[in-house]
Amino acid sequence: MAAKHSTDSSDVETGAVEAPALDAAESSNLPHHSFFVRLYTGTGAFEVIGKRKMWFIISGLIVAVALAAILLRGFTFGIDFEGGTKVSMPVDGAKGQATAEQVETVYGKALGHAPESVVLVGNGASATVQIRTETLSNADTEKLRVALFDAFEPKGSDGKPSKQAISDSAVSSTWGGQITKKALIALVVFLVIVSIYITVRYERYMAISALAAMFFDIIVTAGVYALVGFEVTPATVIGLLTILGFSIYDTVIVFDKVEENTHGFEHTTRRTFAEQANLAVNQTFMRSINTSLISLLPILALIVVAVWLLGVGTLKDLALVQLVGIIVGTYSSIYFATPLLVTMRERTDLVRTHTRRVLRRRAAAAGGGPAKGVVEDSVSAVEDADDTATVTTPAPDKPVPGARPARPNRPSGKRRR
Repeated sequence: MAAKHSTDSSDVETGAVEAPALDAAESSNLPHHSFFVRLYTGTGAFEVIGKRKMWFIISGLIVAVALAAILLRGFTFGIDFEGGTKVSMPVDGAKGQATAEQVETVYGKALGHAPESVVLVGNGASATVQIRTETLSNADTEKLRVALFDAFEPKGSDGKPSKQAISDSAVSSTWGGQITKKALIALVVFLVIVSIYITVRYERYMAISALAAMFFDIIVTAGVYALVGFEVTPATVIGLLTILGFSIYDTVIVFDKVEENTHGFEHTTRRTFAEQANLAVNQTFMRSINTSLISLLPILALIVVAVWLLGVGTLKDLALVQLVGIIVGTYSSIYFATPLLVTMRERTDLVRTHTRRVLRRRAAAAGGGPAKGVVEDSVSAVEDADDTATVTTPAPDKPVPGARPARPNRPSGKRRR
Protein backbone atom coordinates (compact mmCIF):
# COMPACT_ATOMS: atom_id res chain seq x y z
CA MET A 1 0.00 0.00 0.00
CA ALA A 2 2.90 2.36 0.57
CA ALA A 3 3.92 2.21 -3.08
CA LYS A 4 0.33 2.62 -4.15
CA HIS A 5 -0.04 5.92 -2.29
CA SER A 6 3.43 7.33 -2.91
CA THR A 7 1.98 10.60 -4.27
CA ASP A 8 2.34 13.47 -1.77
CA SER A 9 -0.68 13.73 0.51
CA SER A 10 -0.48 17.52 0.36
CA ASP A 11 -0.95 17.39 -3.41
CA VAL A 12 -4.09 15.36 -2.93
CA GLU A 13 -5.42 17.79 -0.31
CA THR A 14 -5.07 20.78 -2.60
CA GLY A 15 -6.56 19.07 -5.62
CA ALA A 16 -3.26 19.17 -7.51
CA VAL A 17 -3.25 15.44 -8.28
CA GLU A 18 -6.09 12.98 -8.38
CA ALA A 19 -5.73 10.57 -5.49
CA PRO A 20 -5.61 6.81 -6.10
CA ALA A 21 -8.79 4.86 -5.41
CA LEU A 22 -9.28 4.02 -1.75
CA ASP A 23 -11.10 1.03 -0.37
CA ALA A 24 -14.09 1.33 1.97
CA ALA A 25 -12.05 1.02 5.16
CA GLU A 26 -9.61 3.73 4.11
CA SER A 27 -12.39 6.06 2.98
CA SER A 28 -14.21 5.76 6.30
CA ASN A 29 -11.08 6.87 8.18
CA LEU A 30 -10.62 10.09 6.19
CA PRO A 31 -11.82 13.29 7.91
CA HIS A 32 -14.81 15.01 6.30
CA HIS A 33 -15.01 18.81 6.57
CA SER A 34 -17.82 21.12 5.60
CA PHE A 35 -17.61 23.52 2.68
CA PHE A 36 -17.11 26.55 4.94
CA VAL A 37 -14.40 24.83 7.01
CA ARG A 38 -12.45 24.00 3.84
CA LEU A 39 -12.98 27.54 2.56
CA TYR A 40 -11.82 29.12 5.82
CA THR A 41 -8.75 26.91 6.22
CA GLY A 42 -7.71 27.24 2.56
CA THR A 43 -7.84 23.47 1.93
CA GLY A 44 -10.98 23.50 -0.18
CA ALA A 45 -9.19 22.53 -3.39
CA PHE A 46 -11.31 25.02 -5.34
CA GLU A 47 -10.17 24.83 -8.91
CA VAL A 48 -9.22 28.25 -10.30
CA ILE A 49 -5.96 27.89 -12.20
CA GLY A 50 -6.89 24.56 -13.77
CA LYS A 51 -10.05 26.16 -15.21
CA ARG A 52 -8.41 29.40 -16.25
CA LYS A 53 -9.49 29.02 -19.86
CA MET A 54 -13.09 29.23 -18.69
CA TRP A 55 -12.34 32.30 -16.55
CA PHE A 56 -10.57 33.96 -19.48
CA ILE A 57 -13.65 33.40 -21.65
CA ILE A 58 -15.93 34.82 -18.94
CA SER A 59 -13.65 37.82 -18.42
CA GLY A 60 -13.47 38.40 -22.17
CA LEU A 61 -17.26 38.40 -22.44
CA ILE A 62 -17.53 40.86 -19.55
CA VAL A 63 -15.02 43.22 -21.20
CA ALA A 64 -16.81 42.89 -24.56
CA VAL A 65 -20.15 43.88 -23.01
CA ALA A 66 -18.52 46.79 -21.17
CA LEU A 67 -16.82 48.10 -24.32
CA ALA A 68 -20.04 47.74 -26.31
CA ALA A 69 -21.92 49.75 -23.68
CA ILE A 70 -19.25 52.46 -23.71
CA LEU A 71 -19.18 52.72 -27.52
CA LEU A 72 -22.93 52.42 -28.16
CA ARG A 73 -24.55 54.12 -25.16
CA GLY A 74 -21.76 56.41 -23.99
CA PHE A 75 -21.63 58.17 -20.62
CA THR A 76 -24.08 60.50 -18.92
CA PHE A 77 -21.79 63.27 -17.70
CA GLY A 78 -22.84 65.49 -14.83
CA ILE A 79 -23.19 69.24 -15.02
CA ASP A 80 -19.66 69.67 -13.61
CA PHE A 81 -18.21 68.11 -16.76
CA GLU A 82 -20.58 69.34 -19.48
CA GLY A 83 -21.68 72.67 -18.04
CA GLY A 84 -25.25 73.96 -17.83
CA THR A 85 -27.78 75.24 -15.30
CA LYS A 86 -29.29 73.34 -12.39
CA VAL A 87 -32.45 74.53 -10.61
CA SER A 88 -33.58 72.93 -7.34
CA MET A 89 -36.97 73.32 -5.64
CA PRO A 90 -38.60 71.61 -2.63
CA VAL A 91 -41.27 69.13 -3.64
CA ASP A 92 -43.54 70.14 -0.78
CA GLY A 93 -45.40 73.34 -1.68
CA ALA A 94 -48.47 75.31 -0.68
CA LYS A 95 -50.30 73.95 -3.75
CA GLY A 96 -49.46 70.32 -3.07
CA GLN A 97 -46.68 67.90 -3.94
CA ALA A 98 -44.84 68.68 -7.16
CA THR A 99 -44.13 65.79 -9.55
CA ALA A 100 -41.42 65.53 -12.20
CA GLU A 101 -44.02 65.58 -14.99
CA GLN A 102 -45.66 68.76 -13.63
CA VAL A 103 -42.31 70.51 -13.28
CA GLU A 104 -41.32 69.55 -16.83
CA THR A 105 -44.62 70.96 -18.13
CA VAL A 106 -44.12 74.27 -16.30
CA TYR A 107 -40.57 74.51 -17.63
CA GLY A 108 -41.72 73.95 -21.22
CA LYS A 109 -44.42 76.63 -21.00
CA ALA A 110 -42.03 79.14 -19.44
CA LEU A 111 -39.03 78.74 -21.77
CA GLY A 112 -40.49 77.07 -24.86
CA HIS A 113 -38.27 73.95 -24.83
CA ALA A 114 -37.85 70.82 -22.73
CA PRO A 115 -35.19 70.48 -20.02
CA GLU A 116 -32.43 67.86 -20.24
CA SER A 117 -33.64 66.06 -17.13
CA VAL A 118 -36.01 66.43 -14.19
CA VAL A 119 -35.44 64.11 -11.21
CA LEU A 120 -36.77 63.78 -7.68
CA VAL A 121 -34.13 63.42 -4.96
CA GLY A 122 -34.85 62.27 -1.41
CA ASN A 123 -38.04 61.29 0.39
CA GLY A 124 -40.68 62.96 2.50
CA ALA A 125 -40.58 66.62 3.43
CA SER A 126 -36.89 66.95 2.54
CA ALA A 127 -37.39 65.77 -1.04
CA THR A 128 -36.43 68.17 -3.83
CA VAL A 129 -36.89 68.29 -7.56
CA GLN A 130 -33.81 69.04 -9.64
CA ILE A 131 -33.96 70.46 -13.14
CA ARG A 132 -30.91 70.22 -15.35
CA THR A 133 -30.75 72.09 -18.62
CA GLU A 134 -28.41 73.91 -20.94
CA THR A 135 -26.83 77.12 -19.69
CA LEU A 136 -29.59 79.71 -19.19
CA SER A 137 -29.25 83.45 -19.22
CA ASN A 138 -30.07 85.43 -16.09
CA ALA A 139 -33.38 86.54 -17.65
CA ASP A 140 -34.42 82.96 -18.50
CA THR A 141 -33.41 81.74 -15.05
CA GLU A 142 -35.52 84.40 -13.38
CA LYS A 143 -38.46 83.65 -15.69
CA LEU A 144 -38.27 79.98 -14.73
CA ARG A 145 -38.13 80.74 -11.02
CA VAL A 146 -41.23 82.93 -11.27
CA ALA A 147 -43.10 80.24 -13.21
CA LEU A 148 -42.20 77.54 -10.70
CA PHE A 149 -43.20 79.69 -7.73
CA ASP A 150 -46.54 80.61 -9.29
CA ALA A 151 -47.29 76.96 -10.07
CA PHE A 152 -46.23 75.30 -6.79
CA GLU A 153 -45.46 78.00 -4.17
CA PRO A 154 -42.65 75.94 -2.55
CA LYS A 155 -42.15 76.36 1.19
CA GLY A 156 -39.00 77.84 2.68
CA SER A 157 -37.21 76.89 5.88
CA ASP A 158 -39.87 78.71 7.94
CA GLY A 159 -42.66 76.60 6.42
CA LYS A 160 -44.12 79.49 4.41
CA PRO A 161 -44.18 79.87 0.62
CA SER A 162 -40.99 81.62 -0.46
CA LYS A 163 -39.42 82.32 -3.80
CA GLN A 164 -36.01 81.95 -2.16
CA ALA A 165 -36.71 78.24 -1.72
CA ILE A 166 -35.92 77.87 -5.43
CA SER A 167 -32.16 77.84 -5.96
CA ASP A 168 -30.11 77.77 -9.12
CA SER A 169 -26.48 77.19 -10.06
CA ALA A 170 -24.69 77.54 -13.37
CA VAL A 171 -21.50 75.88 -14.62
CA SER A 172 -19.87 77.14 -17.80
CA SER A 173 -18.59 74.73 -20.43
CA THR A 174 -15.08 76.13 -19.84
CA TRP A 175 -15.24 75.14 -16.19
CA GLY A 176 -16.53 71.71 -17.18
CA GLY A 177 -13.56 71.26 -19.53
CA GLN A 178 -11.13 72.16 -16.74
CA ILE A 179 -12.76 69.65 -14.38
CA THR A 180 -12.52 66.94 -17.03
CA LYS A 181 -8.85 67.69 -17.64
CA LYS A 182 -8.02 67.60 -13.94
CA ALA A 183 -9.89 64.31 -13.49
CA LEU A 184 -7.93 62.71 -16.34
CA ILE A 185 -4.64 64.01 -14.94
CA ALA A 186 -5.47 62.55 -11.52
CA LEU A 187 -6.27 59.18 -13.09
CA VAL A 188 -3.06 59.13 -15.16
CA VAL A 189 -0.90 60.12 -12.17
CA PHE A 190 -2.47 57.35 -10.10
CA LEU A 191 -1.81 54.76 -12.81
CA VAL A 192 1.82 55.87 -13.21
CA ILE A 193 2.53 55.73 -9.47
CA VAL A 194 0.91 52.32 -9.10
CA SER A 195 2.76 51.00 -12.15
CA ILE A 196 6.11 52.12 -10.73
CA TYR A 197 5.38 50.55 -7.33
CA ILE A 198 4.26 47.20 -8.76
CA THR A 199 7.21 47.04 -11.16
CA VAL A 200 9.67 47.66 -8.32
CA ARG A 201 7.88 45.40 -5.83
CA TYR A 202 7.31 42.35 -8.03
CA GLU A 203 8.92 40.58 -10.95
CA ARG A 204 7.76 41.62 -14.41
CA TYR A 205 5.12 38.94 -14.92
CA MET A 206 3.37 39.84 -11.68
CA ALA A 207 3.59 43.52 -12.58
CA ILE A 208 2.03 42.92 -16.00
CA SER A 209 -0.76 40.78 -14.52
CA ALA A 210 -1.58 43.31 -11.77
CA LEU A 211 -1.70 46.21 -14.25
CA ALA A 212 -3.86 44.18 -16.64
CA ALA A 213 -6.28 43.44 -13.78
CA MET A 214 -6.40 47.14 -12.90
CA PHE A 215 -7.29 48.12 -16.47
CA PHE A 216 -9.87 45.31 -16.45
CA ASP A 217 -11.47 46.96 -13.41
CA ILE A 218 -11.49 50.38 -15.09
CA ILE A 219 -13.12 49.10 -18.28
CA VAL A 220 -15.76 47.00 -16.52
CA THR A 221 -16.69 49.71 -14.01
CA ALA A 222 -16.97 52.29 -16.79
CA GLY A 223 -19.03 49.82 -18.82
CA VAL A 224 -21.47 49.33 -15.95
CA TYR A 225 -21.90 53.10 -15.67
CA ALA A 226 -22.56 53.39 -19.39
CA LEU A 227 -24.91 50.39 -19.41
CA VAL A 228 -27.21 51.53 -16.60
CA GLY A 229 -26.88 55.25 -17.28
CA PHE A 230 -25.32 56.35 -13.99
CA GLU A 231 -24.32 60.01 -14.02
CA VAL A 232 -20.56 60.62 -14.05
CA THR A 233 -19.62 63.34 -11.57
CA PRO A 234 -16.42 64.42 -9.78
CA ALA A 235 -17.51 62.13 -6.94
CA THR A 236 -17.50 59.25 -9.44
CA VAL A 237 -13.87 59.97 -10.33
CA ILE A 238 -12.92 60.04 -6.64
CA GLY A 239 -14.71 56.75 -6.09
CA LEU A 240 -12.99 55.21 -9.11
CA LEU A 241 -9.54 56.10 -7.77
CA THR A 242 -10.55 54.61 -4.42
CA ILE A 243 -11.68 51.27 -5.83
CA LEU A 244 -8.59 51.02 -8.06
CA GLY A 245 -6.53 51.25 -4.91
CA PHE A 246 -8.67 48.51 -3.37
CA SER A 247 -8.21 46.33 -6.46
CA ILE A 248 -4.43 46.67 -6.31
CA TYR A 249 -4.51 45.90 -2.58
CA ASP A 250 -6.50 42.70 -3.13
CA THR A 251 -4.23 41.63 -6.00
CA VAL A 252 -1.12 42.27 -3.88
CA ILE A 253 -2.54 40.00 -1.14
CA VAL A 254 -2.92 37.11 -3.57
CA PHE A 255 0.43 37.73 -5.26
CA ASP A 256 2.24 37.84 -1.92
CA LYS A 257 0.98 34.33 -1.21
CA VAL A 258 1.85 33.16 -4.73
CA GLU A 259 5.36 34.56 -4.29
CA GLU A 260 5.69 32.80 -0.93
CA ASN A 261 4.48 29.44 -2.27
CA THR A 262 6.59 29.51 -5.43
CA HIS A 263 9.83 30.65 -3.81
CA GLY A 264 12.43 28.09 -4.87
CA PHE A 265 9.80 25.92 -6.58
CA GLU A 266 12.36 24.73 -9.15
CA HIS A 267 14.26 22.84 -6.43
CA THR A 268 11.36 20.51 -5.57
CA THR A 269 9.04 18.26 -7.52
CA ARG A 270 6.20 18.30 -5.04
CA ARG A 271 3.93 20.60 -7.06
CA THR A 272 4.02 22.44 -10.36
CA PHE A 273 4.05 26.22 -10.52
CA ALA A 274 0.36 26.21 -11.51
CA GLU A 275 -0.54 24.05 -8.51
CA GLN A 276 1.39 26.30 -6.13
CA ALA A 277 -0.48 29.32 -7.51
CA ASN A 278 -3.81 27.51 -7.17
CA LEU A 279 -2.94 26.69 -3.56
CA ALA A 280 -2.16 30.37 -2.94
CA VAL A 281 -5.56 31.38 -4.31
CA ASN A 282 -7.27 28.85 -2.03
CA GLN A 283 -5.32 30.12 0.96
CA THR A 284 -6.34 33.73 0.30
CA PHE A 285 -9.97 33.07 -0.61
CA MET A 286 -11.29 33.78 2.86
CA ARG A 287 -9.12 36.85 3.31
CA SER A 288 -10.37 38.34 0.04
CA ILE A 289 -13.99 37.56 0.91
CA ASN A 290 -13.69 39.06 4.40
CA THR A 291 -11.96 42.17 3.07
CA SER A 292 -14.64 42.68 0.42
CA LEU A 293 -17.52 42.17 2.85
CA ILE A 294 -16.04 44.56 5.41
CA SER A 295 -15.56 47.13 2.65
CA LEU A 296 -19.11 46.67 1.34
CA LEU A 297 -20.85 47.18 4.68
CA PRO A 298 -20.13 50.93 5.06
CA ILE A 299 -20.92 51.44 1.35
CA LEU A 300 -24.31 49.78 1.73
CA ALA A 301 -24.93 51.88 4.84
CA LEU A 302 -23.98 54.97 2.82
CA ILE A 303 -26.46 54.05 0.10
CA VAL A 304 -29.30 53.36 2.54
CA VAL A 305 -28.83 56.33 4.87
CA ALA A 306 -27.40 59.04 2.63
CA VAL A 307 -29.21 58.24 -0.60
CA TRP A 308 -32.58 56.73 0.31
CA LEU A 309 -33.19 58.54 3.59
CA LEU A 310 -31.38 61.87 3.19
CA GLY A 311 -31.40 62.10 -0.60
CA VAL A 312 -27.82 63.33 -0.98
CA GLY A 313 -27.10 62.88 -4.71
CA THR A 314 -23.34 63.41 -4.47
CA LEU A 315 -22.96 60.56 -1.99
CA LYS A 316 -25.01 58.34 -4.31
CA ASP A 317 -22.47 58.78 -7.10
CA LEU A 318 -19.61 57.99 -4.70
CA ALA A 319 -21.34 54.92 -3.24
CA LEU A 320 -22.36 53.41 -6.57
CA VAL A 321 -18.90 53.44 -8.12
CA GLN A 322 -17.38 51.96 -4.97
CA LEU A 323 -20.01 49.21 -4.81
CA VAL A 324 -19.40 48.20 -8.43
CA GLY A 325 -15.62 48.56 -8.17
CA ILE A 326 -15.18 46.39 -5.08
CA ILE A 327 -17.12 43.52 -6.63
CA VAL A 328 -15.18 43.78 -9.90
CA GLY A 329 -11.85 44.18 -8.10
CA THR A 330 -12.39 41.07 -5.99
CA TYR A 331 -13.25 39.04 -9.09
CA SER A 332 -10.25 40.26 -11.09
CA SER A 333 -7.67 39.60 -8.36
CA ILE A 334 -8.70 35.94 -8.08
CA TYR A 335 -10.06 34.90 -11.46
CA PHE A 336 -8.09 37.13 -13.83
CA ALA A 337 -4.77 38.36 -12.41
CA THR A 338 -3.47 35.06 -11.00
CA PRO A 339 -4.52 32.88 -13.98
CA LEU A 340 -2.89 35.42 -16.30
CA LEU A 341 0.30 35.28 -14.23
CA VAL A 342 0.43 31.48 -14.44
CA THR A 343 -0.22 31.53 -18.19
CA MET A 344 2.71 33.87 -18.80
CA ARG A 345 5.06 32.05 -16.43
CA GLU A 346 4.34 28.69 -18.06
CA ARG A 347 5.82 30.06 -21.29
CA THR A 348 9.25 30.38 -19.64
CA ASP A 349 11.86 27.63 -19.91
CA LEU A 350 12.23 27.40 -16.14
CA VAL A 351 8.57 26.59 -15.48
CA ARG A 352 8.23 24.32 -18.53
CA THR A 353 11.25 22.26 -17.50
CA HIS A 354 10.06 22.04 -13.89
CA THR A 355 6.57 20.97 -14.98
CA ARG A 356 8.05 18.13 -17.04
CA ARG A 357 10.09 16.99 -14.04
CA VAL A 358 7.01 16.91 -11.80
CA LEU A 359 4.96 14.99 -14.36
CA ARG A 360 7.72 12.42 -14.90
CA ARG A 361 8.05 11.90 -11.16
CA ARG A 362 4.33 11.33 -10.79
CA ALA A 363 4.20 9.03 -13.78
CA ALA A 364 7.00 6.96 -12.28
CA ALA A 365 5.33 6.90 -8.86
CA ALA A 366 2.01 5.81 -10.39
CA GLY A 367 3.64 3.09 -12.47
CA GLY A 368 3.47 5.03 -15.72
CA GLY A 369 -0.13 6.19 -15.29
CA PRO A 370 -1.21 9.62 -16.48
CA ALA A 371 -1.02 12.58 -14.11
CA LYS A 372 -4.32 14.31 -13.55
CA GLY A 373 -5.73 17.38 -11.78
CA VAL A 374 -4.57 20.92 -12.11
CA VAL A 375 -1.57 19.86 -14.18
CA GLU A 376 -3.72 19.14 -17.24
CA ASP A 377 -3.34 22.73 -18.42
CA SER A 378 0.36 22.56 -17.62
CA VAL A 379 0.72 19.43 -19.75
CA SER A 380 -1.00 21.21 -22.62
CA ALA A 381 1.36 24.17 -22.30
CA VAL A 382 4.38 21.87 -22.24
CA GLU A 383 3.21 19.92 -25.29
CA ASP A 384 2.69 23.12 -27.26
CA ALA A 385 6.19 24.38 -26.40
CA ASP A 386 9.41 23.13 -27.97
CA ASP A 387 10.78 20.24 -25.98
CA THR A 388 14.29 21.55 -25.54
CA ALA A 389 14.99 20.08 -22.09
CA THR A 390 17.69 17.47 -21.74
CA VAL A 391 16.47 14.27 -20.11
CA THR A 392 18.97 12.86 -17.69
CA THR A 393 18.97 9.11 -16.97
CA PRO A 394 20.23 7.58 -13.74
CA ALA A 395 23.69 6.10 -13.74
CA PRO A 396 23.81 2.29 -14.24
CA ASP A 397 25.13 1.72 -10.76
CA LYS A 398 22.22 3.59 -9.19
CA PRO A 399 19.11 1.63 -8.12
CA VAL A 400 15.87 1.93 -10.05
CA PRO A 401 13.37 4.23 -8.27
CA GLY A 402 11.26 2.15 -5.88
CA ALA A 403 13.66 -0.83 -5.79
CA ARG A 404 14.70 -2.37 -2.50
CA PRO A 405 18.19 -1.20 -1.52
CA ALA A 406 20.88 -3.89 -1.74
CA ARG A 407 23.28 -4.21 1.15
CA PRO A 408 26.98 -4.90 0.46
CA ASN A 409 28.42 -8.40 0.97
CA ARG A 410 24.99 -9.94 1.32
CA PRO A 411 23.16 -11.94 -1.36
CA SER A 412 19.89 -10.36 -2.32
CA GLY A 413 16.73 -12.15 -1.31
CA LYS A 414 18.22 -13.74 1.88
CA ARG A 415 17.18 -12.69 5.33
CA ARG A 416 19.22 -12.55 8.49
CA ARG A 417 18.11 -15.20 10.91
